[in-house]
Parts: sequence; C-alpha cells; structure tokens
Amino acid sequence: ARAVANRTDACFIRVIGSELVQKYVGEGARMVRELFEMARSKKACLIFFDEIDAIGGARFDDGAGGDNEVQRTMLELINQLDGFDPRGNIKVLMATNRPDILDPALMRPGRLDRKVEFGLPDLEGRTHIFKIHARSMSVERDIRFELLARLCPNSTGAEIRSVCTEAGMFAIRARRKIATEKDFLEAINKVIKSYAKFSATPRYMTYN
Repeated sequence: ARAVANRTDACFIRVIGSELVQKYVGEGARMVRELFEMARSKKACLIFFDEIDAIGGARFDDGAGGDNEVQRTMLELINQLDGFDPRGNIKVLMATNRPDILDPALMRPGRLDRKVEFGLPDLEGRTHIFKIHARSMSVERDIRFELLARLCPNSTGAEIRSVCTEAGMFAIRARRKIATEKDFLEAINKVIKSYAKFSATPRYMTYN
C-alpha cells in the first residue's frame, strides 16, 4: 500500500477496518457512505482498506447484535463497490492476513476483481531481507546470511528485522561496535525460537 501511495497522483485514503466497527446501529454504514461520497468529489481516488476482515468476515445466522451491525457495514461497502450508482473514478484496495474467513459476497467479480497473495518469503527472499537490514548496521565481514535465513523458516520480514535489531543489542551489551555472526545466531535463538512456541501462523501461509 505504501508503494502504491507513493506512485500514484490520485487522492489516497487509508481506512482501518476496525474504525468502521461502531457502537451504535447504522454508524458504520454511514461512515462508509460518507467515505465514498468524499472519494467521488475527487478527480481520482484510491481507497485502501486495511484489516478488512474486521468487517468482511463470513456471515453467520447467530442473531448477535454486534455481528448484525458489522454485517450492515459490510453490506453498505458491497453496495458502494457494486451497487446501483456508478462508483466513478475510484479504485479500491483491501488487505488482510486472513483471506480464508472473508465473506464470499465480498470476493465476487465486480467488487474485488484481483486477488494478490504475498506469502512468506522463501530462502532467497529471507537472505535478501537479512542483507537489506544489515546494510544499516556495523557488521563483520563474511557473515553467512544464507545460513541465518535457513535458521528462520516461515519467518516474515518483520521477524527478520527484529532478529537484526536484537543482534545489534547483543553487540551493544558486549560493548562492541560491530555485530558478529554469533550475535545474529543468538538473536535468532531468542527471537525466532521463542516466537515459535506461541506462533499461530495459518497453515496456508506456511512456506519453507
């Protein structure tokens, strides 16, 4: 989303899905209508919904009042995407880390036409991410970044960044100006290994 925002000349609006979950009946749907009305007033507009699963989850007939309000908000969003009134020069992006729970009605053609999945980085990707974060650090030469990447299976870019930060902290505690490969190995053991005990990575995202 940041890359798109930097590249486009259109008005860019970012909305977090949880912001549309309101206490009072009809408030979320009203916010969606006002959002698209403001977007239509622009020459061109790009709306980015982050964490869309907050309002776009599959519907269940359980009669819960809070869930009913969330469903009303989602139905209003669907109406704005593919309703009677033309959308105009408005493009919509949505992001979620739980595509498996989205309502099928939201995924129909004409509403969301493209689905782009960014999976977990593979070995080559993890190696490259390590090198990117190491550029801004004082590290010893000949660090085996591929070895470090192999020790971080199924890790995200954010986790690898945490490893690099922790490696720098190990060097600081040892009163050294340069982070060594041993610092990175200890950081992996602290960040990745301990994280794995509590990891709830969905099965569909698992990729070695």
